[in-house]
Amino acid sequence: MHGENINILFNFNPQILASGILILSYIILFTEKINRAVVAIIGASVMIFTGILSQEQAFKGIDFNTISLLVGMMTIVGVAEKSGMFQYVAVLSAKLVKASPRGILIIFGIVTAVFSALLDNVTTVLLIVPITILITEKLDISPYPFFYTEIAASNIGGTATLVGDPPNILIGSARNFSFMDFIYNLAPISFIILIVLIIATDLIMGRKLYATEENKKLVMSLDEKDQITDKVLLKKSLIVIFLVIAGFLSAEHIGLQNGTIAMLGAAVLIFLYGYGQESETKSKRAEKAFAKVDWVTIFFFAGLFVIVAGVEHTGLLEIIANKIIHATEGDLHLTAFAILWLSAIISAFLDNIPFVATMIPLLKNIESSMNGASHAEVLWWALALGACLGGNGSLIGASANVMVAGMAERHGKPIHFMGFLLYGVPVMIITIILSHIYIYFKYFS
Repeated sequence: MHGENINILFNFNPQILASGILILSYIILFTEKINRAVVAIIGASVMIFTGILSQEQAFKGIDFNTISLLVGMMTIVGVAEKSGMFQYVAVLSAKLVKASPRGILIIFGIVTAVFSALLDNVTTVLLIVPITILITEKLDISPYPFFYTEIAASNIGGTATLVGDPPNILIGSARNFSFMDFIYNLAPISFIILIVLIIATDLIMGRKLYATEENKKLVMSLDEKDQITDKVLLKKSLIVIFLVIAGFLSAEHIGLQNGTIAMLGAAVLIFLYGYGQESETKSKRAEKAFAKVDWVTIFFFAGLFVIVAGVEHTGLLEIIANKIIHATEGDLHLTAFAILWLSAIISAFLDNIPFVATMIPLLKNIESSMNGASHAEVLWWALALGACLGGNGSLIGASANVMVAGMAERHGKPIHFMGFLLYGVPVMIITIILSHIYIYFKYFS
């Protein structure tokens, strides 16, 4: 039962104290003045130090399936990247449209969405943005239409699958949804939204892009085969990625969690990466593979899980859930649409990862009040759509956005917050309207 065995330091009200720690952590995260992993770990530690959680309860609050899935996929992609496979696809895509800026804008948007669905959106933009900068510099055109499109496409593509966007990983693990559950419920609307985005982007920005024939020839002179730096590793990576995705598709049938499948895939790929090499080389390659894991993100997740567990343990989220049920009078339609729009608006201005981590136990409380889990499953899809697509609203709405902004600034192409807002907010509103219509017809008509 919530609130049991809480021995609070200085006898503070546990709900006020826990919510204070959560809110202060979010405020500091919002300012981006301190590393987000440091903020999360300090917040988690304070939850334990003040007596809101015991150390045992704190560790139970960490979702190790999510952590394992993230570590496994980061490792797989980090090793596969060394083969040059992603760069190959980017250069080939540009050449397929004869280096037309308008064509590249469209095809890079599609490639970004597809990679984001199969891998994850943060990794995808890390791979696609450097190629985008290279090609736009050769064409002597502005990279900003490409940056904006790739950010939106990465969040839209990431919405479609379990592994595409961190919020989906959180939701899938918390609710034990399979890879195919996400495909069935979210892939159709993600596809529709992507088509709308591509058409709108082409009409608004694509038709204004122009490059000289001389600059186009510079791009056409790039040899995509030169991007493949290790053919053997390419084959090994493709086999492992295929098997991991097959594992995700059959996870519920073989009785394994997605985190276990991803970790096994990562271990196998690291083994294959070092196979046949000297012992010292094997060790160095393994170290480089594990170095590809974004440990800042991993520790951020771990700390965040503990902070949210502390708030949940005090019973505060149950109280909020009851208030939401009261406000919507228990109507599933109203609750689903309220969650969709609320998630989108908040995720536009607050990183969608901590927001979803906070919402998960809240939704569990709401769900338990609505005649069983299967009856209220739509609430989870509303949360996923709102959080993932709402991330397009501003430059800090999703991790992929922040990543693109950072890389753009390092290359002397800074993306300004207000400039992106003028693009992101309309995109967010249109995508959420489409999601609203989709939810209505799929689940309520």
